[in-house]
Amino acid sequence: MLGLPKTTEFNKRIPKQKFYENLPVMPALKRAFVEQIRIIWWRNKIAAATVNLAPGDTVTEIEVLELRLNQPSLDESVLLQIDREIPYHILFLLEYEGKYQAWIGYKEAASGSSAFKVSQYYHTGWIEADQLPLRMEGHSLDAVYENFVRQIAGESLALTGTESLHESVERDLRRQQLQKQITALENKIRREKQLNRQVELNAEWKKLRRELEAL
Repeated sequence: MLGLPKTTEFNKRIPKQKFYENLPVMPALKRAFVEQIRIIWWRNKIAAATVNLAPGDTVTEIEVLELRLNQPSLDESVLLQIDREIPYHILFLLEYEGKYQAWIGYKEAASGSSAFKVSQYYHTGWIEADQLPLRMEGHSLDAVYENFVRQIAGESLALTGTESLHESVERDLRRQQLQKQITALENKIRREKQLNRQVELNAEWKKLRRELEAL
């Protein structure tokens, strides 16, 4: 799958219970694993030992996990739990009725800790496996991971100048935050009866729009 080198193939089934049994998880999360996931396959291990790539400064391995689903949606909390339990970067391939979605989290080391945190997930729509926009590109594991994230995110992380992946993600998160603020402000303006207050809110709306357009 994905045209990855055969040397990266792992093809080991992982019991889904591994991610919630004997762990302090909420009942709703356990239920999501039980009801939404049918099988988890560890398909590939992309590492310096399995491909001719330099080790990354932040990425030491990229695991490719295939999650076969019982339904066409999956709670994001499930991916977050798997990301917490596996101390490497993960490319998720969700399968349902022969179609696939690629999901990947922007995963970086938490400040002052050896643990990772995921600040944002990106994903494709449901498509045929051979249409997944994924190519293993780059001379290091850092570069391969960055390219996977950008390939899946598409226009959301379109490269601007020489910005880093971290900077691109921060810009995208700010864009999402501004869009939410603008929508909330538009609703407030529609409800506002006082003209003076409408003028103030419109001025604030224009300021947010300018910032959004500048991103």
